[in-house]
Amino acid sequence: MTVTDLVSYEDALASYDPVMGLEVHVELGTRTKMFCGCATALGAPANAQTCPTCLGLPGSLPVVNATAVESAVRIGLALNCSIAQWCRFARKNYFYPDMPKNFQTSQYDEPIAFDGYLDVQLEDGEVFRVGIERAHMEEDTGKSTHIGGATGRIHGASHSLLDYNRAGIPLIEIVTKPITGAGERAPQVARAYVAELRELIRALGVSEARMEMGQLRCDVNLSLMPKGAERFGTRSETKNVNSLRSVERAARYEIQRHAAVLGGGGVIVQETRHFHEDDGSTTSGRVKEEAEDYRYFPEPDLVPVAPSPEWVLKLKGGLPELPRLRRNRLREEWGISEHEMQSVLNAGALDAILASIAAGAPADQARKWWMGELARRANEDGTELSALPITPEQVARVCALVAEGSLNDKLARQTIEGVLAGEGDPDQVVEARGLKVVSDEGALGTAVDEAIAGNPAIADKIRGGKVAAAGALVGAVMKATRGQADAARVRELILEKLGAQG
Repeated sequence: MTVTDLVSYEDALASYDPVMGLEVHVELGTRTKMFCGCATALGAPANAQTCPTCLGLPGSLPVVNATAVESAVRIGLALNCSIAQWCRFARKNYFYPDMPKNFQTSQYDEPIAFDGYLDVQLEDGEVFRVGIERAHMEEDTGKSTHIGGATGRIHGASHSLLDYNRAGIPLIEIVTKPITGAGERAPQVARAYVAELRELIRALGVSEARMEMGQLRCDVNLSLMPKGAERFGTRSETKNVNSLRSVERAARYEIQRHAAVLGGGGVIVQETRHFHEDDGSTTSGRVKEEAEDYRYFPEPDLVPVAPSPEWVLKLKGGLPELPRLRRNRLREEWGISEHEMQSVLNAGALDAILASIAAGAPADQARKWWMGELARRANEDGTELSALPITPEQVARVCALVAEGSLNDKLARQTIEGVLAGEGDPDQVVEARGLKVVSDEGALGTAVDEAIAGNPAIADKIRGGKVAAAGALVGAVMKATRGQADAARVRELILEKLGAQG
């Protein structure tokens, strides 16, 4: 099936109710792997960060990473989950070349956290509660690189290379309960949930959760029920979706694809699917196994994990302010509307604004520059705000230069332009470009005299009481000074020299 075979989204929702399940894998930011002492740092040569344990060699024994367990408990608590007082690891058996042991050490029927929820806010302010089925600990696989072929996938490749540096890195898999009742907003709910979860993970400090680097990956499970039906339909699972936009697009595409198959009398195959960024489509991967196909059994080489109630209570008391509560507090402190705060979130500007404020910028000025000039530049460049070559500290310095009168808004924009161009810090750009506001009263007075002499008709209007006409003379002075004059002071001088009252 191709993109052109889809039914319209509206027609799909007219006949069916979508049911979603989202599985999010979070790569924890621990220094060592889940069951051995190998480093987890990025950028090492292939297979340099391996040992007998993470390679699954005979006789090697795993040991649980205590920091990963603590991170798992903190994530569970932040998701309003119950924390198991006793749980075990299990072996999940299946063969992949990037799974060196031929099984994955995971948790099956005894997850460390279960039965929680996360409230997410959609762009119009509606709050939707997503139930959490479980959050469990496991290890990541290695990485396969397929050489040859046009797609980078195994089909058509001439050979594959294996890098086991990633094998054994700690993961937390967070699985939602079936998400029903979202209707046409299901794709938006999926995106909002992953976005909120990413912010929560970052707030906890357990992972950078950078989707573009694979530190947070989402599997989108979707099925359709005919209107009025009570049984869920057969689901598909779109694997490893790695951006918020793609999560939304994958859910929307699958809704349209399922509806087209069902409407044409076909049957949905329970399978995994690949998402394609270029056109937003999905294609078939492999038939999806059921739990019994993995032949789970308890991991004999690891002791059970038994978090004490006292320890869990201590971790709960140390949780940071969670993202949604923080956003509501900031919105009230800043005196902005929910719509304005949502715009900040949509632009990905909140962290940058807060960092600029921490560096000394007033809140309104930090928002102004990040949501104005810098958001415009990011949009023009087709990049994220965080990828712009300017720091929150540099933005705060620009705000300080404006506040002290060294720059006006026009000159501040030019300063930011210079910083983005790699010309140095704000002070260096101002010095090199000669951007400081002209504050010398003598120089300003001369420029005003010249503007009055060059525009006698306008000067007469101002003398006659039409002070609004002063704007034209202010413009002439600003042009003569290349925008480096203080416009307010220029206006005062014009009115003084012409004997008019402002």
